[in-house]
Amino acid sequence: MNFLKYELNLDGQDAVKVVLNKQANVRLMDYSNFQAYRNGRRHTYYGGHATVSPFVVRPPHAGQWYLAIDMGGYGGSVNASVSVI
Repeated sequence: MNFLKYELNLDGQDAVKVVLNKQANVRLMDYSNFQAYRNGRRHTYYGGHATVSPFVVRPPHAGQWYLAIDMGGYGGSVNASVSVI
């Protein structure tokens, strides 16, 4: 599975702004859910299928977070820029 990965240390008031060049899945996960995602197992995340850009997702609490951006199994690739706001 191909995906873009970002490791983020977020405060409780932070949000993550993702600018995409096309539609893609944007998933913000904690470590255990990110490991499950990487291994193709069930996982929970914040975000979803981004059809508009920029796409903003907020964590429910402060901590270490992992952002994965993928095409959901479809061909092609996506370019993204990520910033904490």
